[in-house]
Amino acid sequence: MYLGIDLGTSSVKALLIDDRQAVIGSASSGLNVSRPHPGWSEQDPADWISATILAIRALGEKHPREVAAIKGIGLSGHMHGATTIDDAGAVIRPSILWNDTRSHAEAAKLDADPRFRKITGNIVFPGFTAPKLVWMERNEPDLFKRVSKVLLPKDYLRFWLTGETISEMSDAAGTSWLDTGKRDWDNDLLALTGLSREQMPSLVEGTDQAGSLRGDVAAQLGLPAGIPVAGGAGDNAASACGMGTVADGAAFASLGTSGVLFAANGAYRPNPESAVHAFCHALPDTWHQMGVILSATDSLNWLAGVAGTDPATLTGATGEKLQAPGSVLFLPYLSGERTPHNDAQIRGCFAGLGHESDQAWQRYWICRWICQQMETLAQLLVLPG
Repeated sequence: MYLGIDLGTSSVKALLIDDRQAVIGSASSGLNVSRPHPGWSEQDPADWISATILAIRALGEKHPREVAAIKGIGLSGHMHGATTIDDAGAVIRPSILWNDTRSHAEAAKLDADPRFRKITGNIVFPGFTAPKLVWMERNEPDLFKRVSKVLLPKDYLRFWLTGETISEMSDAAGTSWLDTGKRDWDNDLLALTGLSREQMPSLVEGTDQAGSLRGDVAAQLGLPAGIPVAGGAGDNAASACGMGTVADGAAFASLGTSGVLFAANGAYRPNPESAVHAFCHALPDTWHQMGVILSATDSLNWLAGVAGTDPATLTGATGEKLQAPGSVLFLPYLSGERTPHNDAQIRGCFAGLGHESDQAWQRYWICRWICQQMETLAQLLVLPG
């Protein structure tokens, strides 16, 4: 038996599979996002741990013998989050998430230095990790001085599970500190943001072991102590592996909190001017390209809240028959945008409203803007041939 833990923006999901990759069971526990100021998006890492405990215990209640037979753990999670700990391993401040755009000025300044695009193969986006630490140094200097390690969200879960500060290539590629071609931290880029290699986790490939389950945590979760924890992957690279999207030119579209178009590459193919990301894949000697819309189903969640209903009710109203979109156009820039428009301050709007725009228009604008945005991203990806 094997356990997969996925740290999502809205929940932690635990998946139990056997050695033939057949799903035995799954469980999840919800998470909330804090937005104390416009453009901010944070979570308390303690909530990740609590949700993980609840999800795994729920699996254990349904499948006690199978959970007791788990031989390994895999990790995936949302990328780019700045999770900082001090010398004692204590969390310094809430984790600044991938869709937080407060550091847009810091990102623009870093991106103006040509070394960042040349070495990382990417624009320095406000959602990436490096500008968040620069923001922290400028706005929370006392907290910044305490930073012993900077961890990505799933790697903070690893730290809790194993006591080790380790990351892997697919997640590290989204920090603006990784030499994406060489698959290693770049000392110069770290120095440009006031940090050093010693403050970074060590790096492994996603298929490598990255720590073992600590005895006290194993007892808390009802799992065998000492079982290996794999390097794992950032959320989209993990999804790609699960779907077999690893061969050069294979691709998929994903609609979650964000919207993603992902293409696997057999070689490193950076194209930062397009705002398409060039990242390491979770497998050795493999890379991928990715375009990201920040608010995909998150826009649906927003509309449901405004309308006083739930997302399932809104989408259920569309029925099972495919229908063409109406005249209303929605621009989904609730948290700024990343691809194809690198603009942290852009905001969403409706256009094309008329007297005929009754409740039925809610059924159509969702599919319209998703299709338009995904088509734009597909045109930007550089695929073989």
